[in-house]
Amino acid sequence: MTVRPWTLPRLLPALSGWIALAALLLQAGNPLRAVAAGIFLLVGPGAAAVAWARPGPSWRERGPGRLSAAALTVTLSLALTMLVAEALFFRHSFTVGRTVLALALLTTLLTLLPRRPPAAPAPVSGGPVRRFRSPRRPSARATGRWRLLLVTGVLLLAAACGASNGAGVGAAELHPQTAAPTSPTAILPPVGADQPPATGPWHQVFRDDFNGTVLDGSKWTTCYDWNVRGCTNTGNHEDEWYLPSQVAVADGALTLTAQRQPTPGSDGKTYPWTSGMISTGRDHWDGTPRHIFTHGYFAAAIRTTDQPVGMFPAFWLLSANTRGGLPELDTVEFINSNQYADLNLHAEAPDGTNIDAHYAHGPLDYSLGYHVFGLDWEPDAVTWYVDGVQVFQVTDPAAIPTTPMELILNLAVGYQQSPPPGVDKTQVQVDWVGVWQH
Repeated sequence: MTVRPWTLPRLLPALSGWIALAALLLQAGNPLRAVAAGIFLLVGPGAAAVAWARPGPSWRERGPGRLSAAALTVTLSLALTMLVAEALFFRHSFTVGRTVLALALLTTLLTLLPRRPPAAPAPVSGGPVRRFRSPRRPSARATGRWRLLLVTGVLLLAAACGASNGAGVGAAELHPQTAAPTSPTAILPPVGADQPPATGPWHQVFRDDFNGTVLDGSKWTTCYDWNVRGCTNTGNHEDEWYLPSQVAVADGALTLTAQRQPTPGSDGKTYPWTSGMISTGRDHWDGTPRHIFTHGYFAAAIRTTDQPVGMFPAFWLLSANTRGGLPELDTVEFINSNQYADLNLHAEAPDGTNIDAHYAHGPLDYSLGYHVFGLDWEPDAVTWYVDGVQVFQVTDPAAIPTTPMELILNLAVGYQQSPPPGVDKTQVQVDWVGVWQH
């Protein structure tokens, strides 16, 4: 075995991996992120594997040889990408960044590995040197190609089997050792995730750790202010009627419970579900909000439901002036899913058109433990954080709210679809809520 010379074609697959990883540091929505990552994932790992496994310089071939090398490169890259992504997903640690990092390391390793150079042809005794291939034995290059095709086929088959198994098996079946804990504090967020980002100085202006046995009425009410004797959000055509009885504080956590139970609303309708919510707003239409905020860092440690279909938990800020109108800042929403955290901004432009910014962070099973969801609302930007890591940002001046806003935590039911038969109850837990300002 010998080490190949350090040429640009040899190093290019590995370099493309690290370029793709660096591109992920760009702001979400930048097309360079997608272009750099897409090119690397489509070509990089396969090119490094083909270059290492084949005994000759395949890209110098002409005609069908070059075409087969290109097809093999793309196929092998897709197979390796699928396997790495599935491995991370089944460990509940999948992100695009981790996938690109793992493949960049693999590509670099394949680039650095030595390989056997092509054998020099033996001279013919008594005459000039001639290059020939034996008609009876396949060339080393052809043998290498067939071996790579066989390995690629096995990898694709394994990836396909993993995907089909993952689609039909729940997380608890795949990982029985990480089944949902019985205690809401069994899995806690990373250390330091309960602090605002390093854009301070900060001082805390609001905090509730839910350490008592009843909800603190000086901080929270249990309904929107546009209804009496309970409430709902008719604009979303939801299935629940919110009642104070569905809000509980115990064991250092707030619990919002949604239950399938026909409940008459004060609007004359009967709702199939009852659920719970809390707000820092008013008790009634003519009241005064308990707490309103203009700018700051808003965060909460939340463990979402393990029955996500038909459920719509959210931690969000609602304009105290427009009473349900825009603007709206959604620190996190779980819309019929506990695998993706939806981060949204809804506003109205000066010309009256709606502005909507959206990012879905995942997949990760957010029902297995607490995660900290934070939103830094500044005069020139709104930035979202998950477990202390920045994941999304909006800097459009027309989209940044300037109106005071109320905090809301709620467990809505039936938005976009109703819960399936057999699901009669579920809960969302909140370990703490905090607000910091400069």
